[in-house]
Amino acid sequence: MKTTTFSALCALLVSLCFCVYAQAQDEYDVWPNKAPGVTENLPDKMRDQGAFSFVTKPTIRVFVPENKTSDACVILLPGGGYSVCGNDVAQAKYFADKGITCVLLKYRVPRPAKGTPIYWPAFQDAQRAIRLTRSLASKYGFNPERIGGMGGSAGGHLTTMCCTSSSIQSYEPIDEIDKLPTHLAFGIAKYPAYVLTDGLEGPNGPDKGNFADMSDAFKFDAKTCPMCFLHGDSDVYSPMGTIALYHKMRTMNIPCEIHIWAKAPHGFGKITDVNRDQVGFWQEAAWQWMKVMKFN
Repeated sequence: MKTTTFSALCALLVSLCFCVYAQAQDEYDVWPNKAPGVTENLPDKMRDQGAFSFVTKPTIRVFVPENKTSDACVILLPGGGYSVCGNDVAQAKYFADKGITCVLLKYRVPRPAKGTPIYWPAFQDAQRAIRLTRSLASKYGFNPERIGGMGGSAGGHLTTMCCTSSSIQSYEPIDEIDKLPTHLAFGIAKYPAYVLTDGLEGPNGPDKGNFADMSDAFKFDAKTCPMCFLHGDSDVYSPMGTIALYHKMRTMNIPCEIHIWAKAPHGFGKITDVNRDQVGFWQEAAWQWMKVMKFN
């Protein structure tokens, strides 16, 4: 009897924990049926590290802060080379703990077939996710015109695409949600990849991006928003891409901030006691920029 009672109590505790977890997050399908070009929704596959290696059915998860301090919202666009999609739960919880509603996108991977830009399915998912997030603004109590994006590596590239190129219509409208705009109010791009012409699908060439042009994928349209860029000087995805983006936005008189750390590798490497004082505060740097821009 005691064993049965104890087992029942454990089951109840697990159930309660799950309820709290479920209340903290809500999940939505990005597309009502199938994503553009998808013929069958198949189960996700994951790597040991937690990144999604195969996704046909994109979703967003809304992380709701217990103590909301801002009417802004941050959409996280994970990295992974457009071959996998990271699962940036820790960063989502960071923003939620700070009092800001956070939305985590799981977009389609791996890369599409040759002939299609490597970012295109993810960009379609991101634009639809921005619209979907806008449609949820009243439900979660944030301002639909104070939605920003953040991502690193491929996610930094995707964030920059969304921040600079909302005039691109990446798919045909399918419902009322697609009447909503796709522009963002701000963006945080960490070590964005695929920015320069000598590295459109991988690390930059032997000149390390020093003499390459910027990709023409970025349209820098009228809705281009303020951004914060963070990069390492030893990144195989050249920081010269970040500098080119910053320079272009400066010529447009769009407020931007840029941080480039000496000897820091892609992803800032494993943060240790040696480099913690150098790059370990990148998240705080981004947070302080948001404070200056009055988004937190």
